[in-house]
Amino acid sequence: MSLAKPVDQTDHVLGPEDAPVTLVEYGDFECPHCRAAHFYLKNVLATMGDDVRFAFRHMPLAQIHPLAQPAAEAAEAAGAQGQFWPMHDAIYENQDRLGPALLTRLGQRLGLDMQRFADDVNSHRFLPKVKEDFMSAVRSGAAGTPSFFINGEPYEGSYDDEALIEALRFAAQARAAHAPKGHHAQRPRAH
Repeated sequence: MSLAKPVDQTDHVLGPEDAPVTLVEYGDFECPHCRAAHFYLKNVLATMGDDVRFAFRHMPLAQIHPLAQPAAEAAEAAGAQGQFWPMHDAIYENQDRLGPALLTRLGQRLGLDMQRFADDVNSHRFLPKVKEDFMSAVRSGAAGTPSFFINGEPYEGSYDDEALIEALRFAAQARAAHAPKGHHAQRPRAH
């Protein structure tokens, strides 16, 4: 199955919109495999630079990771204050201490408006966004976390940095090979 929902303005994205490769991750903040992938992705994104656009979507597996959904909601609440990526990174980097106290401490460390953050988390303001991400994962055929899609197609390989970089470079070359050759003059506009 292909990615059911294209990357759009509702997504948290790193990298240029016109990058030749788009990598989407469905992740769970309590999943140890997602934590490992997070550190590999740091190197992947640094290596690929402007050749990749990365989008993170929530897929909290609440039955086995009860803290994943509250963490996803906290990341969204931080995102409402322009701090999604710092919160995303901090949650993975402190996953062994994940819980409400950690999420509050991280919010304070990021300089969030803590009253607004607490209100957003306690009211579950961003639960619909988290659920929407989760449902798009299900519709896309994502079976577990982390699940990756490269240019809309499922990536089944290893998520270590070398394997991902190789797959992303292959996708970029494939896209370049199918791009129109040469420069096409624009048609004059009718007045």
